[in-house]
Amino acid sequence: MSQSDDKGFKADATPTPAGEAAAELAATAEEASQPEKRLSPFRRSPSLLVGTIIVAFFVLMALFPQLFTSGDPYALDGSQMLLPPSADHLMGTDNFGYDIWTRVVYATSLDLIIGVASVSLPFVVGVLLGLLAGYYGGKLDSIIMRVLDCFVAFPFMVLAIAIVAILGSGVRNLIIAMWVVSWPEYTRLVRAEVLVAKQSEYVQAAKTLGYSDLRIMFRHILPNVISSSVVYAASDVVMCIMTGAGMSFLGLGVPQPTPEWGAIISGGKSFITTAPWISILPGLMMAVVGLGLSLVGDGLNDLLRTKD
Repeated sequence: MSQSDDKGFKADATPTPAGEAAAELAATAEEASQPEKRLSPFRRSPSLLVGTIIVAFFVLMALFPQLFTSGDPYALDGSQMLLPPSADHLMGTDNFGYDIWTRVVYATSLDLIIGVASVSLPFVVGVLLGLLAGYYGGKLDSIIMRVLDCFVAFPFMVLAIAIVAILGSGVRNLIIAMWVVSWPEYTRLVRAEVLVAKQSEYVQAAKTLGYSDLRIMFRHILPNVISSSVVYAASDVVMCIMTGAGMSFLGLGVPQPTPEWGAIISGGKSFITTAPWISILPGLMMAVVGLGLSLVGDGLNDLLRTKD
């Protein structure tokens, strides 16, 4: 190789300052054209960040209640009845002498379990039924939708109360009632999206290639239609917690003296004018949990809607 060729090779291999500046400018322009990719999920959706912080706080409270109170949720003290909130009793005491803050802290785990457990099975069943109904259509779709119509013909709360009244009070029966009444919404959501997705080009291409129905449904359609159900599930946890608390308020949910938010609120209804803290303060705690879960749902909706 000649000296001139060697110099030319070195000149081509070694980037010039102008070339470096151009490359850097091009990279900056590319990043600026896609700002969403440079942001973390929490920066892209502030509501998701706030909701996650709130939910994480209550999950920590549910897992480690001893970090938040040193009291016993079942400890009665006849000399401490109906005391207002103070440094010794952050939420006051009720008519039995229970420390309300302690009982609210220990009730967190049970209420979160009720909310999550009540949503998990309806989510799976509803998504599968919606997938089958939307993909196959015909008689299968008609049968599933007619069964769904029978359930949605009754108000959610009325049907849940009727089921619990038949089965009896208790956490297990409460969750079973939620399972029975919660699946239709997931089925309708997924079915509506599958009806659109199965007409898309990628599904038609998969059929042309001879892929099985199971592969098309679970590897091609389901990942593209599941997002709305995930977002709805985050909000549905709030509904199930509120419904469970409402059942306990009516005496159909968790029996006394088990710590549960609805039962605690129900215990203070006779003292709403003389000791309002018994019902109001636990109700505010439940409202904060609902706010956190709703913000998580809104944040997920923002992320999935803006996803490239």
